[in-house]
Amino acid sequence: MATKFGYFLIADISGYTQYLSASELDHAQKTLTALLNLLISHTKPPLIISRLAGDAVISYGLRDGFLLGQTFVEMLEDTYVSFRRAIELMVRNTTCQCNACRNIGSLDLKFFVHYGEFGVQRLDRHDELVGSDVNLIHRLLKNSVKEATGFAAYTMYSQAAIEALGLTDASTGFVLHAETYDHLGTVQSFVQNMHPIWDKKRAEPLVLIGPDKQLMSLSVEIRVPRELVWEYLSRPDFAARLLGGAKIEIEKRRSGQIGEGSLYQCYHGEGLISNLILDWRPFERVVFQFNMPVPIKGVIGMVEAKLETVEGGTLLTQIYSKCTGPLAGRVMAEMGLKSMSGRFEVQMAEFKAAVEADAVARRTPLPAPAVTAETIMAAARAALQPA
Repeated sequence: MATKFGYFLIADISGYTQYLSASELDHAQKTLTALLNLLISHTKPPLIISRLAGDAVISYGLRDGFLLGQTFVEMLEDTYVSFRRAIELMVRNTTCQCNACRNIGSLDLKFFVHYGEFGVQRLDRHDELVGSDVNLIHRLLKNSVKEATGFAAYTMYSQAAIEALGLTDASTGFVLHAETYDHLGTVQSFVQNMHPIWDKKRAEPLVLIGPDKQLMSLSVEIRVPRELVWEYLSRPDFAARLLGGAKIEIEKRRSGQIGEGSLYQCYHGEGLISNLILDWRPFERVVFQFNMPVPIKGVIGMVEAKLETVEGGTLLTQIYSKCTGPLAGRVMAEMGLKSMSGRFEVQMAEFKAAVEADAVARRTPLPAPAVTAETIMAAARAALQPA
């Protein structure tokens, strides 16, 4: 059995003990089955599902070709938001008054992340991870985070995971926490409260370039999963190809992370265009605002890069807005943008080629065989059995 290095992730549904009434077991099982399906659908390459353990999905990813730290954090945040949206819809749509259905709103989600050494054994229909670091992440599930922080839903990163993901700067927004275990000693971790992530997503306005504001739209299909295409948009060397610059420098990061208010400084020869991020929605879209390089000052444009999953990969669409500012400057700028549509298409083709080539070089592993419906239902039943 070959030794590997990589990342371990456990997504653990909490609150299911409300459902242990035998008369309501069927309703509870349907709810947990739906939520397990959601977690499985959000476990994308380079993550590979190892197995289900009752109310938890256990996955891993190899060190080589893994995601950037920010992309991985955003992937977990996106999964949590989807989970909470699903809970909200279930609560809104149910008319059943049994305890299982009335307590759907009490369900929540926790993530546990560790990095280390492991082996993989094929058992029956799943990959069994083995090794001391595997034991460690399972021990992390038994912790005092809620008592120490009050967090009901959180992501717990071991210090090893933070360092391997390059998230030392980002961890300043997390809570430092320590647990002591027999035979392991003290384990340092960093805990992110997930409830504010959901609250922010529900409250933030959606910045879109509506049909009445669109100047033109260009699209290209990329044979790479949407999550990876998003990551390439975060990498200056690849973003420069898409924006047509000689190079890009990303400034005004928050705790080391890109988001609303960050700047993509795009160098074009001796010129510089500052692209301000107005809307940063991981795996969906990013909207930039920039000053148009025309003689009349105060002319502003926007461009939205939108990602959609299609068969075989991702559809990248760039939507250019009509400009704002003095009339003469708007006319001049919009004529210039339209005249450059051919150049923009070339830039998108170059971005596509670079992304596809790099994705192949990364040797992103194929997903494990699909988890069967019977396996998911069995895991939900197991989670509802009294301990």
